[in-house]
Formats: sequence, C-alpha cells, structure tokens
Amino acid sequence: MLGKRFSYESRNDWPQIKSWLITRMQPDSSVEGPVADILDKVMKDGDRAVVEYTQKFDCPDFQDSDIRVPADDIKKAHSEVDKNDLDIIHEAADRIRSFHERQKLNSWFVPDQEGAIMGQMVSPVYRAGLYVPGGQGGETPLISSLLMNAIPAIVAGVDSICVVSPPRSDKTISPYILATADILGIDEVYQCGSAWAIAALAYGTETIAHVDMIAGPGNIFVTMAKKMLVGQVGIDMIAGPSEVAVLADHTGRPEYIAADILSQAEHDPLAGTYLICTDQELIDQTRQELKKQTDMLPRSDVAKKALHDWGASFLVPDLKKGFELCNSIAPEHLEICVEDPWSCLHMIRSAGAVFMGNNTPEPVGDYFAGPNHVLPTLTTARFSQALSVQDFQKNISILSSNQKYIEKHGAKIARLARLEGLEAHARSVEQRLDSY
Repeated sequence: MLGKRFSYESRNDWPQIKSWLITRMQPDSSVEGPVADILDKVMKDGDRAVVEYTQKFDCPDFQDSDIRVPADDIKKAHSEVDKNDLDIIHEAADRIRSFHERQKLNSWFVPDQEGAIMGQMVSPVYRAGLYVPGGQGGETPLISSLLMNAIPAIVAGVDSICVVSPPRSDKTISPYILATADILGIDEVYQCGSAWAIAALAYGTETIAHVDMIAGPGNIFVTMAKKMLVGQVGIDMIAGPSEVAVLADHTGRPEYIAADILSQAEHDPLAGTYLICTDQELIDQTRQELKKQTDMLPRSDVAKKALHDWGASFLVPDLKKGFELCNSIAPEHLEICVEDPWSCLHMIRSAGAVFMGNNTPEPVGDYFAGPNHVLPTLTTARFSQALSVQDFQKNISILSSNQKYIEKHGAKIARLARLEGLEAHARSVEQRLDSY
C-alpha cells in the first residue's frame, strides 16, 4: 500500500519527488498514429466510417439508422429507471445548476469621455458536443459525467447541445443516460464512441452536425483525439488519470483518509494517491487501513496496482511545508483533513478542487454538491481550472469611436502603425482625419 515513502522538509526535497511524479506524466504516444487514421477516415467518409468502427468495436450489426437515438426512446427511458434514482438525479442536477449559475458573466460597456465606447459582449458558443464514456459496456452509466458537462453549457446559454456515447452490444444506450439527457432537456443523443465519436463532433457527418466545443472524459483514444483537434474545435481540457492528495495533521482519521484515497485508486491503475501528513503515526495507521479496506473492494486489483505504483506518503514537519508541497504537486483533488481547515485556505495556490475538513470526502463533489468534477490533472492545476460556464462562452470585444476621438488620437495611432511598418493601417485612420 502507498508504494513510496518520502520526507519533505524544504524545496531541496522537491527534485527527487518530481523525478518520480514526472514518469506518470509521460504520454502514451502509441495511439497517436491509429487516432490520426481514425480522424482522417471520419473526416472523409462521415457516417460510413462511424458505422464501420462501431461495428468493429461495439455492435457487429450496427447501421447508419442506429446512430441517432430516436426522441421517443429518450422520453421512454424514464420508465426504465427507478423513481428514487430519478429523484436523486433531479436533485443533483438542481444543485449543480445552482452552483454554476453563480459563474455567469455579464456583458459590459464603458463610455470614454473623449468619444469612444468600449466593452465586452459575452456570447455562448452556438453548438457543443458532450462525450459520455460507455462505463463497462454500459453497465455502469456515467450519469455524473453528463450532468457535469451539460449543465455548464446549458447555463452558458448554448443553443444546441448533443451527446455521444458508445452503444451497448444490443445497439442501445443505458436508460440512465437517456433519462438524464431528457431531464436536462437534451434530445439529441448519438450512439458512437472513442476517437470516431470525437472526430464526428469535430468534422460533422451526414447525421451528426459539427460542434464548436467538445467536452467530456474518455479513454486514451478519446484523449488523444481531443489533443490532436486542439485549434480546430474548442476542447474542455486534456486530462490525465485521476489523482487525490490528502493533507492531514494529527486530527485526521485514518479510516476516512484510507477510504478517500481508495475512491481515486479504484478508477485506474495510473491513479495518483498522495498522503501528506505532519504525523508519522497517522501515516502508519492509514497504511494499515488501506490494506484492510482494499481487500473489500470489487476493484481491489486496480486499486492495489494504483497504490503500489503511484501511491506515496510524505512526512512534513508542519502544515506550512505541507501546503508548499501540495502547491508543487498541484493535485486534481485536494482534501484538507486538519483541525482548522478554513484558517489554511490562504496557503492553497494550486489545486483542481479543494475539500475542506474530515467530513468532506471527494465523492461529495464528484456527484452531488454542485462544483464541477471535470478538473485539471498532472500538475496542470498550476495554470488551469475546473470546467465552468466560461468554457462554453466567448468574450467578444466591442469598440465604437466617434469623430472627436479620431481627431484627438488619430495622428498618434497612425504614428504607432508606421513604427511597425504598416502604412495601410496608418492611412486607414488618416482617411477619417482628411475627411473632416
């Protein structure tokens, strides 16, 4: 359990830790060639390529007519979902929407006394495509992924939203995904997955209209496709395997910390799990708890490999050094399990999301409370942030200048243009001066 042990007392200890962490960040380039081929084929052949790949990997008898899920099937999915589950989905959606409503930006305009009006107009992208992974052949529907990606787009005011998700072997998508889409008011759902679904969203096919923005997690083929399409279509983020760091003092509870670490370790053999602690005894107790709790998990093999390969404990002399280390790691999820977490908030500089206190486990944020669970990984929280309403919006600069403004500043503007060797720029302004 927690395969590595480190002691961190100063920044001098960081290079050794970084050299270990950085090996987890190396991308797998082996899929780059196959993904490039998929993107090219879908761009050229549209629906035919989507059908061929879906037949090969998901449904042998899949046809063009199966790509779009009929609107009636989306509506009927409610009858196949337990009513209590529907109530939970409704409540989670309401909470997530309430949180994201607070992120909305307003357009603004400022008049200049010299005759100009400057401002910023906030405008949503027109169309967004959301990827929802299949989840073990559709048996574990990733409802939270749909909620977390769709609701910011809805709040942003995106006019057209579609969902793509791999079909099950019987050419259907889990009723939980369809019912959730209906709850959110989304009636455009397509059955396709992996890199060919991302390509269809980016380029468009006969059935799937191209989008302006793609969001949603996926496997390495999905991630590589998104990476290769950066600059051609909006991409939410290039995320890596999940990770959690728990910063604890003597008040931390080992059974809680172990459970929280395992909530990430069960995701993926590459999941990063880090315990940063001021108390050696708590580290030892947590290690024992991990051994006990891991054996009780259905995905214990996955969790054990993640803990062994990418789990570590870090003994720190005090909380100040603990936060210094946390900011260097910049984890996707950061749990603060200390006596007075709110007094430490000012020390946090880099984390995807922060969970305050012993009674705020990371899954509360994953599913229900409201903040988005689409978060930066692999230290990218140093410069990026959670998926938000702003990811589905554009800020368009607005400028209006009148005769008075041109008369006062036109010569200065022309001079700056000529300093850069752009004579036509200068004359564009001077045309207005000459006409007055």
